Amino acid sequence: QVQLVESGGGLVQPGGSLRLSCAASGSIFSIFVMAWYRQAPGKQRELVATITSAGSTNYADSVKGRFTISRDNANNTVYLQMNSPKLEDTAVYSCNAAISRGAGWGGMTYWGKGTLVTVSS
Repeated sequence: QVQLVESGGGLVQPGGSLRLSCAASGSIFSIFVMAWYRQAPGKQRELVATITSAGSTNYADSVKGRFTISRDNANNTVYLQMNSPKLEDTAVYSCNAAISRGAGWGGMTYWGKGTLVTVSS
């Protein structure tokens, strides 16, 4: 079994900073792409950022230059550094990972339960 657990959410002021973490645990052989998604109240879930096992990253246009995704492969953890957050960044942030549970196994997608980030003054 594999679990993804997010942490680090909370209240942050506009222009402040916050770092989210997501740790994967369980029966893990390798982790391919890891990603952060978010869902604001009344809106559809959207992709925020992705990172490959080699460290290649991609970002939604709305967060480019403000958010940074990174990962610690040794500890199966992905981070999202949120700098200069805006009111519209308020959402539940969830991590997602494509994980293989054994040699020769394909990757399956796993989700964390999410952590709430509220940007407010």
